[in-house]
Amino acid sequence: MNIALLPGDGIGPEVLAQARKVLDALRPSGLDFEAIEAPVGGAAIEATGEPLPSSTLRIALASDAVLFGAVGDARFDDRPPPQRSTQAIVDLRIKLGLHASLRQVTVPAALAGLSPLKDERAEGIDMLIVRELAGDVYMSPDRGQRTTLEGPYAGDPEGYDLMRYSSGEVVRVARIAFDAARQRGRRVMNVDKANVLETSRLWRRVVMEVARDYPDIELSHAYADNAAMQLVTRPQDIDVMLTANLFGDILSDVASVLTGSIALPASAMFGDPGPHFYEAGHGSAPDIAGRDIANPIACIRAAALMLRLSLNRADLADRIERAIAAVLNSGLRTADLHSPGTRLVGTDAMGSAIAHAVAGA
Repeated sequence: MNIALLPGDGIGPEVLAQARKVLDALRPSGLDFEAIEAPVGGAAIEATGEPLPSSTLRIALASDAVLFGAVGDARFDDRPPPQRSTQAIVDLRIKLGLHASLRQVTVPAALAGLSPLKDERAEGIDMLIVRELAGDVYMSPDRGQRTTLEGPYAGDPEGYDLMRYSSGEVVRVARIAFDAARQRGRRVMNVDKANVLETSRLWRRVVMEVARDYPDIELSHAYADNAAMQLVTRPQDIDVMLTANLFGDILSDVASVLTGSIALPASAMFGDPGPHFYEAGHGSAPDIAGRDIANPIACIRAAALMLRLSLNRADLADRIERAIAAVLNSGLRTADLHSPGTRLVGTDAMGSAIAHAVAGA
């Protein structure tokens, strides 16, 4: 198996190194892979002048899966958007055809105490957020800045981004959500703002049409603001949440922190024609980069998702999840999870502990 490793910026290289360490620990169990590392984001701009060099893109397209660190380097934020470090992830989504993100958020009983929610509300959370990636305001070519021509602020500069969806884009991601629900609790919560947005009205209508092909799946609807409330007040009732790009960006981060840290859940992105893409989902966190305090668990879980969904090794993915649970149950914590009575460890030590648990399983 060929795996493209794209470390990126900030803490990206640090957490990706720990995921690689865990994968290497599985080699004696029959995991045979070749990892090819390539620059992306600010690191790539420094090396080549581009956030996504053509050589990196070729490596990604030729791989069986892509494992990603993080991008984001403030040194390049004053450049035009196509030349910023964060443009790398936008270009990767386009070139690999990434159109859906799946983020699983779980809180086992033993780890409910890590959640900011009360234990009885957090225990047993197990939801999958399916977010569309290829449309919405983030991916619209109709965007920019101009001068306001009329109204009370005529003459002022204004920014604009067009929110849009085609029915085909909605069908594609809706089927992923309904298919996933068949493997879980058979419930889909569709999230939109159909009360105020024409885009959402089309979205909801198409989701309801797709639902006719899934009579065994219970479909419900929630406006985005109400969905945010339910993530906090009734998270145990959510099975699969289907959402557009903009709303999903916000809601998936809210859901992630229910585990106790945004550095715990991981994401998989489905691509066509390119390979699937796996990432921690958190940012580059430049303020803590290089200090050996970042939590590598989300990136390690991304590697587990890769084993499960792209490399057909669900057995090894389960082994990684068991190792993570065992290490956390032993009391080891990185700074974002540390509390009295637990043992504070750094990025490298946490990765080594999980790799050791994987090897000994």
